[in-house]
Amino acid sequence: MTAEPRPFRVAVASGKGGTGKTTVAVSLALAARDLGPVTLVDCDVEEPNDHVFLSPKIEGSEPVSLLVPQVDEGLCTYCGACARACRFGALAVIGKKILFHPELCHGCGLCASVCPVSAITEVPRPIGRIERGRAKGIQFWQGVLNPGEPMATPIIRALKGRLPDDGLVILDAPPGTACPVIETLKGVDFALLVTEPTPFGLHDLKLAVGVARELGLPAGVVVSKDGIGTDEVERYLAGEGIPVLLRIPMDRKFAEAYAQGTSLVEAFPEWKSRFIELAQRIAMEAEVPR
Repeated sequence: MTAEPRPFRVAVASGKGGTGKTTVAVSLALAARDLGPVTLVDCDVEEPNDHVFLSPKIEGSEPVSLLVPQVDEGLCTYCGACARACRFGALAVIGKKILFHPELCHGCGLCASVCPVSAITEVPRPIGRIERGRAKGIQFWQGVLNPGEPMATPIIRALKGRLPDDGLVILDAPPGTACPVIETLKGVDFALLVTEPTPFGLHDLKLAVGVARELGLPAGVVVSKDGIGTDEVERYLAGEGIPVLLRIPMDRKFAEAYAQGTSLVEAFPEWKSRFIELAQRIAMEAEVPR
């Protein structure tokens, strides 16, 4: 019996911004399309920029909403149960007045469930959108958070709920190690961590490695801007048993191509084979028992 096809999901992450994460994610997607179907998902919903390098044709868009409480003050007894239950301080009861702070609400629904008189219903509040399209032979998805909205994770969850059931899926994670990054990494097959050989790069790499290990994910590293700084990153990775899968040297020409919105593998075709090898090494590393 032939096994059912399943997606192989790789999250490209970094402990800090500016390491070259988008460069790696886009170049990996463009190179790996020679190996089979590829989907690139821009999960940096607060500032998505993969589209700058791909110029995708957007074929569809759908809004993403967060369910928030709506209080029927004709039923409300102002007992304060909802405000006491809310872990995020989104509700307050002052005398005969209900105060709701939508920017603090996480849409958990607890307030509605604890209301003794069923005075709270949940209504959708739009916070952004997800978009799908095609770009240079790959499927493309991105999330866009509305300006001023603080909750990125619902949009990332919506993106991950629309992904294909086969092929290589590359998720370009937000920078850092906060909740949006954790949401992106949940359920993937491999964490590809991009770092730079500097003290700041090492500090934030350690945080990213900690997140990957907490989630039980195999991980490998791309060292960007190789040749600057010290060998502390290399020594740390060797001590942790984490492989360096690719090194991208510090080169002004690479920075110029990035500034012009051109991917590394398109500006320098000789790098295509290196990113194909990177995709193959990721698949091998993901199968290594941990």
